[in-house]
Amino acid sequence: MYYGIAIVFWASAFIVCYAYAGYGVLLWLLVKIKQWAGSGEQIYVYDGELPEVTLLVTAYNERDFVAEKIKNSLELDYPEGKLKMVWITDGSDDGTPDLLRQYPEVVVYHRPERAGKIAAINRGMKLVGSPIVVFSDANTILGKESIMRMVRLFADPKVGCVSGEKRIYRKEKDMAAGAGEGLYWKYESFLKKYDARLYSVVGAAGELFAVRRALFAEVEHDTLLDDFIISLRIAMQGYIIRYDPEAYACETSSTNIREELKRKIRIAAGGIQSVVRLRPLLNIFKYGVLSFQYISHRVLRWTLAPLCMLLLLASNLALAWQAGFVPNNFFVITFCFQIVFYIMVVSGWFLKDRHIKLKILFVPYYFFIMNFAVYLGFFRYVRKKQDVRWERAKRNI
Repeated sequence: MYYGIAIVFWASAFIVCYAYAGYGVLLWLLVKIKQWAGSGEQIYVYDGELPEVTLLVTAYNERDFVAEKIKNSLELDYPEGKLKMVWITDGSDDGTPDLLRQYPEVVVYHRPERAGKIAAINRGMKLVGSPIVVFSDANTILGKESIMRMVRLFADPKVGCVSGEKRIYRKEKDMAAGAGEGLYWKYESFLKKYDARLYSVVGAAGELFAVRRALFAEVEHDTLLDDFIISLRIAMQGYIIRYDPEAYACETSSTNIREELKRKIRIAAGGIQSVVRLRPLLNIFKYGVLSFQYISHRVLRWTLAPLCMLLLLASNLALAWQAGFVPNNFFVITFCFQIVFYIMVVSGWFLKDRHIKLKILFVPYYFFIMNFAVYLGFFRYVRKKQDVRWERAKRNI
């Protein structure tokens, strides 16, 4: 009995630590070994003119963001006449399509029916002819050089998709949602940078990513994580996903942790859906390094890691109980550390709506919320309760 519980403890501890920290360390080491072995990156450049690009924005009731988004798009650094702006506004009834039509530079395709973002993307991709299509959200602001930097990476014929970086505007005194989300995306940016150096990024950021038009395949109408599915299906065709942290999209953080939890639950439901639909990618014998990166960076977080957090606490309690809670016993010490962690989670819950400078206090709470959302997302997925026509989480202004 003791050995069985101990195996559960150590296995759970390994999976949790590997999924959230160990993979990052291993990834860094593998990249360093690759560099020491002299596997340099070949630099590709376009011969002649840069290709035409379409900036495709799917929008539902985004009237408040139109003026700023169009202004930002017109200021992007790309050859004149080579950047097309197309908006798909299916279902918008707040005047977004009429407002967009006031801008002669923008092509607007509108339908009164609202079928969700992926339906709009599928429809929009049939209406554009540019060899490179850049996807961006209406409420994000792009760095001036973002399009140029992403397109240049397509000079490499092996590149099928390029992911930009999502950046969160952080205020001096963010609440839990803003502080936690900002720190999380900093770590994610580190992983993406080293994923790309090892082989390929594992999924693109929906706020800003680009694909070769010829590689796009229509996605199932009920898909929740369109960016993830689109990019990885391109990678499964034998192409790689590149990443440029200087090609970035900025948006504000969620208004509060309730809005962030709503977003995380949807992502978790979509993540589980993606694992099911991308089952072939679990075959490491077929996809090699890509499968290793996919399982380590994504699959574990959406499946085993949240379950192992619960098993880790339960098995640690059982082992500490068997040890009689002797103060210097290893399992008693680790159990105390877990208790301190969950006390910090509760403290974060009490402080979640307050503006404080010591943002590290929000990290355990945000980490817990991320994993708690996976449970809620799982039940939402199996009960088919996640509508593809979801309402965007409210953001700070």
